[in-house]
Amino acid sequence: MSGTMDGTKRQRRGDTRQRIQDVALELFAEQGYEKTSLREIAECLDVTKAALYYHFKTKEEILVSIFDDLTQPILDLIEWGRRQPHTLETKQEIVRRYSETLAGAAPLFRFMQENQATVRELRVGETFKERMQGLREIIIDPHADLVDQVRCVSAIFTLHAGMFFLQELEADPEKKRAAILEVATDLVTQAHHNA
Repeated sequence: MSGTMDGTKRQRRGDTRQRIQDVALELFAEQGYEKTSLREIAECLDVTKAALYYHFKTKEEILVSIFDDLTQPILDLIEWGRRQPHTLETKQEIVRRYSETLAGAAPLFRFMQENQATVRELRVGETFKERMQGLREIIIDPHADLVDQVRCVSAIFTLHAGMFFLQELEADPEKKRAAILEVATDLVTQAHHNA
């Protein structure tokens, strides 16, 4: 009986943490990281500041936790990619999985794009750079010629560009994502055929 109670309590605590992250990210994106206070986050959640403190002591802690949770799939992808051969199939799978990761973390990436100066000053900026470096290492074949290495890295940037610069494009979001993925996949395919 008591085990069930513990599980329920833990589950509720997990939900609160998630709610704090969601509301904080929304506020950070809406009014900027600097202008958002812990008090405002607590008010939007209708909890006391003490309740918020139980989970996070600072705004940066909240942002770091959002970043860590939403970019965990990038770390998983890098780990997977390091164990794979540098084949066309591997590169196409990396592009496909990264496209899904970006879709799942879209609000965070939009926030990072719109708050670049803040992100650079915080720990998440450095961590993100490291993750991009890891992604670059698994998608580039070090023996390929420079043009093909650029094509492979460009596939990753195509996915980023698609998220940020094609938002205003009049099209169904899923069709847009599919089109962006197709272009990114074409780049790695072309790089492979030239090898």
